[in-house]
Amino acid sequence: MRNDKPVKQLPDDARILVIQTAFPGDVILTLPLIQSIKKAFPNAQTDVVVTLLASGVLAHHPAIHEVHIYDKHGDDAGVGGFGRLVHVVKSRGYHLAFIPHRSVRSALIARLASIPARIGFDKSAGRIFFTDVVRYDATVHETVRNLSLLDGFLAADRRDTVPALYPDETDRQRVGELLRLKGISTDRTLIGLAPGSVWPTKRWPEEYFTELINLLGDGGNPCVLVGGKDDAGLCDRIRQGSGSRHVVTMAGECTLLQSAALIQRCMVLISNDSAPMHLATAMRTPVVAIFGPTVPEFGFGPLNKNDVVVGIDDLSCRPCTIHGGRRCPIRTFACMKQIIPDRVASEVRKILSSRSR
Repeated sequence: MRNDKPVKQLPDDARILVIQTAFPGDVILTLPLIQSIKKAFPNAQTDVVVTLLASGVLAHHPAIHEVHIYDKHGDDAGVGGFGRLVHVVKSRGYHLAFIPHRSVRSALIARLASIPARIGFDKSAGRIFFTDVVRYDATVHETVRNLSLLDGFLAADRRDTVPALYPDETDRQRVGELLRLKGISTDRTLIGLAPGSVWPTKRWPEEYFTELINLLGDGGNPCVLVGGKDDAGLCDRIRQGSGSRHVVTMAGECTLLQSAALIQRCMVLISNDSAPMHLATAMRTPVVAIFGPTVPEFGFGPLNKNDVVVGIDDLSCRPCTIHGGRRCPIRTFACMKQIIPDRVASEVRKILSSRSR
C-alpha cells in the first residue's frame, strides 16, 4: 500500500541507493532488485550500503557503481560510526533510496542523509521515515518482495528474478589452485556440501553429513565442504569422520566470490538454509536444500527449477521461527533428525543422473 506522497521524477543521471545491511544471503536475494533498477534507470548510478561481511559478494557486479560498507558490529559500531556513514551517504546527493531491509537503522540512514524519495516496506520498523510505503507480501519469495519496491517504475516482465554474481578469473584461479593443493584434479566433477549456518537449529547433524558422503562415495565424485571461517572446525570433523580420501574442506579458505566460483564447479550442492544455498542459486548450480525449523514458504528457498527442498512436512511444531534458533524449543530436534541421509542421497543421485545425460 502506497501513501499519498508520489515518488519524485528522477533526472536521467540520477543517483540511487539501495540499503541492505542484513546477512550475505539477504544481500544476494536483493540483487534482482539492484539488477532491475539498472534496467529501469540505465543511465543512473546505483550504489549500495551493506555490511563488511556481505560486501565481498558484490565485487565486479555490473549493476553496482559504489559499495558503502557499514561495519555495524565492528569499526562502525555505535553512534559515531552511524554518523560517519550518514555523512558519507549525504555527501553523494542521492535522489532515491530503496530500503528492502526492515530495520529502523536502515530507514534512518536514508532520512538523515536527506534523500528526497525513500521507498520501503510497511513492515519496516522505520516506515515513518519513508516517503513511499509498499505492502510486504509474506506469501511470495523474498526476491519478488524486494522487486515490488519497483512497482510503478518497471513492468514485472522486464525484471530480473534470479541473482547473479561475478567471480573473476583471479577467483577461479584461486579455487583451481586450492583444489590441486588438496589433491583434487580440476577436471573432476565435484559434489559440494555446505553444513554450516549461523543458527545451530538450521544445521543438519554433522554425523548425517558424514554418512551422506559415504553414501555418495560409490559414484567416484570428490566431495568438497564449503563455508566460512566459523564453519572450518565443523567441516574438518565431517571430513575426518568420513574416512574418505576423496573429500576435502575449503571452509574458511575462500572469499564469498571464490566460494561462488567453487560452487559453480559442482554438479550439485547439498546445503542447509544458509548463504551457500543462495550462492548456488546465483551460480545456477542445482541445490538439495535441507530445511528443518524453517520452511521455504517464508520466501527464502532456492529459486532454480532443478532445485530440491527436503524437509519433514507433518510436524506440528514446524516451522518454529523464521530464522531458526540456538536450540530446539521442545528439545527433540525432530525436524532435522528425521531427515535421514538415505533420503538426501536419493535426491542428490537424481540430480547427478539428470546432469550426466
